[in-house]
Amino acid sequence: MLGVLLAGCVSSTTSTMEPELVWGRRGLSPGRFATPRAMAIDSQDRLYIVDKSARIQVFNRDGKLLAHWRTPQWELGKPTGLGIALDGTVMVADTHYHRVLFYTPQGKLLAHRTLGTPGRGPGQFGLVTDVAQGPDGYLYVAEYGDNDRIQKFTPQGQFVMQWGGHGSAPGQFRRPQSLVFDRQGRLWVADACNHRLQVFSRDGQLLRILGSEGQGLGQFRFPYDLAFDPEGYLYVVEFGNHRVQKFSPEGKPLAVWGTCGREPGQLFNPWAIVCDSQGAIHVLDTYNHRVQRVRF
Repeated sequence: MLGVLLAGCVSSTTSTMEPELVWGRRGLSPGRFATPRAMAIDSQDRLYIVDKSARIQVFNRDGKLLAHWRTPQWELGKPTGLGIALDGTVMVADTHYHRVLFYTPQGKLLAHRTLGTPGRGPGQFGLVTDVAQGPDGYLYVAEYGDNDRIQKFTPQGQFVMQWGGHGSAPGQFRRPQSLVFDRQGRLWVADACNHRLQVFSRDGQLLRILGSEGQGLGQFRFPYDLAFDPEGYLYVVEFGNHRVQKFSPEGKPLAVWGTCGREPGQLFNPWAIVCDSQGAIHVLDTYNHRVQRVRF
């Protein structure tokens, strides 16, 4: 099956720059990965990675394992999103348990802060994809499935508002997979199954839409994650195109890195991307069960 999938990979004109570092391999022992699906980075450049065994593993920027733990339940499904709060708390989108979990960086569960219950009402969750904390301290949670929306909460977890809904019209979503704030405090959403990015104010006002479905520069196929570097450049990882795109701070497409495959510099259905304090990009190369670090 793997050979068939790789043979059908779509590639495009890309940068051939070699990655700075490639690390990780498939497995269940500490330091290895079983289809890693989400990644976050803290102010100390520690990488938090969750895989389909429901393990959250913590590494330094060079791939050295620092800590690991597992979410309390995983029989129904595994987390698909991670975020770092302003105080360094690790926030876990516990997707199939319809909640957000909070941990210390060392892996202690802060059970009193657990956010969410199953449902469609305000403050309830469907399938949670990601959580981010805005510069004003408010929490933003994305969901897909029947809800396909974003909810906003106070820092204490009280519901404030919601927006979105299932669809392809401006302001609607089809799997809002990832959330990130830019330097101006605007919320960027990877609207994965609509093959676009949407940009909102912190009160849910739609400000901008970028992208359309395709393989060209500035187009997307299932954008799953996005990150800003210290200079404000935007990087978007595409699950369907097996690549990363770079955009100017104004949103102009500049470059593409990655093609489909197994070799260094190639990707196979990547899910996540972060940027460290030194300006390096870390790509979660999901179906290669590894991380690649690059600058381009």
